[in-house]
This record gives sequence, structure tokens and C-alpha cells, in this order.
Amino acid sequence: MSEQNVSIRPGDGAVDWPTTLARLDKLLRIRTTPIGMKMFETAEEMEAVPRIRRPKDVHTADQIVSMASRLNWTVGITGDDLVGAQCQAVLGLGAQDEAWYSGRHMAGVWFETEEDAAIHQAAMDVVPVGTYQAMAVSPLSTGRLDPPDICLVYATPGQMILLINGLQWSGYAKLDWGCVGESACADSWGRALATGEPSLSIPCYAERRYGGVPDDELLMALRPGHLVQAIDGMEALSRNGLRYPIPPYGIQSDARAGLGVSYG
Repeated sequence: MSEQNVSIRPGDGAVDWPTTLARLDKLLRIRTTPIGMKMFETAEEMEAVPRIRRPKDVHTADQIVSMASRLNWTVGITGDDLVGAQCQAVLGLGAQDEAWYSGRHMAGVWFETEEDAAIHQAAMDVVPVGTYQAMAVSPLSTGRLDPPDICLVYATPGQMILLINGLQWSGYAKLDWGCVGESACADSWGRALATGEPSLSIPCYAERRYGGVPDDELLMALRPGHLVQAIDGMEALSRNGLRYPIPPYGIQSDARAGLGVSYG
């Protein structure tokens, strides 16, 4: 989990998705469909995915992701299906040129000056442009991406901290994340695709306005192997009585009995 600069296809072993998702549901009771995302070198490879849908209109990447996570669709896109350079750039499907890095399209709207906007653009984690021509998303339960490059898990903060605790159960590493603010998809799927590292984000304005992400959800993007590792860890924690939902102990109760069980 502490590897750096790992390949976008890290060679995680085959995952039994029905069993894995049943374990995840038992542990966290997640209400939003966990999905996979996969990059393709050609559009033809993406279009060969079974039962894939192609957009008839122009969308944001947030909308495409939510078609899988909220509607349970399998959807594939190229850069031409996306509304603008910001979505294309995060996925490495376009932009990433001088005009995009200048940030001038965001100056005066999201940032006070063009200099602020340019710093924001440079801070984003993105898939290098030129390698891939297409992307697809699909519910993990379908097995259609075989395997996905990354998994996307939407969860409440209470669910998410236990997912993180599960990741840290064995082979502990401190997990560090950033927040670019607007364009937070760079913090989640952009970073996870680019680095292979588990990547947490607070979904941004666009993800909530166009992707329909509820106020109370965070997003974790992580490799299939990391998701299995987190589930293994959460099961170990559950055996120790550390499980979801987390029952409130009471803010005025004597804490010694509870702490004695959970912290020794």
C-alpha cells in the first residue's frame, strides 16, 4: 500500500466479485453501487465491453461515473463525449496543453486570479495524456471490466473511516491525501489511476451538481487488491468489536469500560 509510482494496471489477482461485494455489504451496508473504472488504449477495445452504453449527449465525467454508481449502467466514453477540457484532462483523454494549464477558464469564477487558477491546475493529479483513448465504468458486480483499473466506493464518513482502518490493519502505512477543491475528481480517480494509491476525496461542487453525489458521501478510489485488503482488515476489526454502525457511547458516560475493551 505504500508503493509509489505503481503501474496503472498493477496486476492485482483475480477477484471473486459476488463474494467480495457481499462481504463489503455485510461490513458497511453501503447504499451506493461500488463500481469499477478502466482505461483503454483504443475506442474499439472499450466498445467491445459486453452491454456497454455509449452516450448520445455531451456529459461531465461526474455524470458518466454516476450512471454506473446510481443507475447501474455500464458506460464507455472517449474525450469527445465529455463537455470540456477539465474532464478530459483528469482522465488523460485530452487537453493538458498550455491553455488548460493556464487555468484562465477558471479565473474569476473559481479563483480570484489567473495565477491562482494556474496553480490549481498544476496541483491536480491526472492520467498522462496520449496513452489512452477511452474509459469505461461499470458496477463491480457485472464483472464486465475484467479487471477494472480502480474501484470507486462512495460512503459516509463513518463508513469510510472503517474502510481506511481496514486498509491499515496489516502492513500499516499513514495515508496522506490532498484536496484541490474544485475538480476533486483529480483527488479520487485521477490520483488513483495515476499513482495506483488509495485516494480519498470530498466530492466537489460539480460532482454533487452534475453527478448527483449526496451531501453525506465521500469517495474512495482504489485498486481491486486494495479493496480486498480493506475488506480483510475490516473483518478482523469486526471480530474485535470494531464495526459499523459505530454505536455512540454517550458523551457524559464514564468512558473507562468502553476504552478498556477497544484500546486495552
